[in-house]
Amino acid sequence: MSGQPRRALIVIDVQNEYVSGNLLIEYPDVNSSLANIARAMDAAHAAGIPVVVVRHLAPESSPLFARGSEGAELHPLVAARHCDHRVEKSMASALAGTGLGDWLRERGVDTLTVVGYMTHNCDDATVRQARHEGWTVELLYDAAGSVPYANARGSATAEEIHRVFTVVMHTGFAAVVSTDDWLAAVARGEPLLPDNIHLSNQRVVNGR
Repeated sequence: MSGQPRRALIVIDVQNEYVSGNLLIEYPDVNSSLANIARAMDAAHAAGIPVVVVRHLAPESSPLFARGSEGAELHPLVAARHCDHRVEKSMASALAGTGLGDWLRERGVDTLTVVGYMTHNCDDATVRQARHEGWTVELLYDAAGSVPYANARGSATAEEIHRVFTVVMHTGFAAVVSTDDWLAAVARGEPLLPDNIHLSNQRVVNGR
């Protein structure tokens, strides 16, 4: 991409479920990521960058994000802030069956900046679909977060999951950067670039 990016900030699933509900974000610290999400939203609005707030909803019988439940509501930090467009979704990607892609294209957006939850699920799904559909993508790693898992394949901490997913995303799916670095790039009107698979691998191979 050359020239000044035409960004939109995609705020994914910053809902009570992740902060005080049944699926608590453990890494990075949720209060820290919430603060960075707020900073990004405020900076985007000030810079004229469209802000899209996405909310995941499930049937009323669901243990997570049940429609009408407190857990499914937006966290007050996001609910109180400016947004240009709201999206409801039922699948992981914010672009899957929501019409968001058309809304973005109508406004000439070419770069999606992703924040919110969870790094390894809805963020990752949105990043990958966006990249495959031709957008340039950015992910703010300290404005996102993960939970720990254990199943038949083993277990992983929230930190392990967040770290591995952001490392993989930065190989080409998205420029994975801090909120501070993104704010500086916005102020300069500059793009942010990901790494690539070959170099990411060769740094390890050549360092052995």
